[in-house]
Amino acid sequence: MKPEKPTKLFGTDGIRAKAGDFPLDSATVHIAGASLAQHLAEQNGGRLPRIIVGRDTRESGRQIERDLMGGARTAGAEIESAGIITTPGVAFLTGRLNADAGVVISASHNPYQDNGIKIFDPSGRKLDNLTEEKIEADIVAGRFKSNTPAIQVTLDDSPRQSDLGCRYLDHLQHDVAGNLSLDGLKLVIDCANGAASELAPDLFGRLGAKITAINNHPDGRNINLNCGSLHIDGLRQRVVTEGASLGVAFDGDADRALFVDAQGEFVDGDTTIWILANYLKSRGELDHQLVVSTVMTNLGLEVALEAAGIKLTRTDVGDKFVLDELLRTKAVLGGEQSGHLIFPKISLAGDGMLTAIKVLRVMRDRNKSLNELAEGFSRYPQILVNIPVREKIPFANIPAIERKTREIKASLGNRGRLLLRYSGTEALARVMIEGENEKQVYSLADELAEIIRTEIGMTEIAG
Repeated sequence: MKPEKPTKLFGTDGIRAKAGDFPLDSATVHIAGASLAQHLAEQNGGRLPRIIVGRDTRESGRQIERDLMGGARTAGAEIESAGIITTPGVAFLTGRLNADAGVVISASHNPYQDNGIKIFDPSGRKLDNLTEEKIEADIVAGRFKSNTPAIQVTLDDSPRQSDLGCRYLDHLQHDVAGNLSLDGLKLVIDCANGAASELAPDLFGRLGAKITAINNHPDGRNINLNCGSLHIDGLRQRVVTEGASLGVAFDGDADRALFVDAQGEFVDGDTTIWILANYLKSRGELDHQLVVSTVMTNLGLEVALEAAGIKLTRTDVGDKFVLDELLRTKAVLGGEQSGHLIFPKISLAGDGMLTAIKVLRVMRDRNKSLNELAEGFSRYPQILVNIPVREKIPFANIPAIERKTREIKASLGNRGRLLLRYSGTEALARVMIEGENEKQVYSLADELAEIIRTEIGMTEIAG
């Protein structure tokens, strides 16, 4: 008996699965495209919608894009492809071109075997929950299936940037960077063999920097492979070897950026928030003296910001929750330790290239290195352990885990934190512990991780 297909398909970052498997098989993606077009038309009072779609460099992206575009056109939508482009690039174009929705075919930092569908509204926010639920219901019900041949879609697979991609770069260069000059600055850019592989070197070259681009030759299967924002060591070595002022690493869809300073030291999203928050405050531009981050943010950042007269408010993990809090509080800066930062006055989508521009602006205006700008922030020892699990049972329902969790919190007291949660996109339990004593932090994390493996860990099947 085949297992039932899930009815909840959209997570915090859209639909994500193995390419070719449900719900990223051709028939289901076709339904998703038709369903999206149909519900947008209903919201428009019957006017047929306009949709912008783009993809990263995964080999499965072309077929998924064809299937989605075919489905949307079957339902009467006008849909245009921006080709290979970053996630924030699609979000920008959706608003600039007055489209009704933007769709990104990407699995962000995941390996090439995975893919996903992310949908934005014209403001650059993720699709609303109600429309997601309607699309899920149509998929489960098998609506929009047709016995007639699907509308054939031809994509331009040439390596050149699309005209829409150029419009996005023009926006970053002129509207965001403005008069920023990077003349004389040496940058190493790790493109993760992803969507930024052509765009990022072009952009920062336009601004005058001397560019060394690495991992910028995608072949469909090497996206995020030992490179990009999840694998910083290669970038660190290259920055030192080249004598560069800065290294920046993007992920597969370039919605996040992480940095390496001139000494090869890693600069994560927490440190980036510290640098930008201080800069904005000094210019009187940090509205409400507030920044937004998540429960994963290092306790040391909260302590440092408080000393600087800046309040940190935390949300659940996920850019969706950060954005919601930014809009609620009218704050101007928020983000995650992963390097996914949001500047809501410019864009409601996280944008790695925009973040890099902001950091470079601070370096130029202050005439300081990244290392100097990071002074004042002392990180608490922190460890994150990912444990593959066979099912996501609420932790409170597992006595051994619940017991150990209480013990750890008691031992840490008010000088440390434990965060235990499931990944929103993968079958993983995530244990994060931080505190003043590094040895204690690592020991406690190992103990809890071992209990999770025993209780709900992924079991190997002998072949």
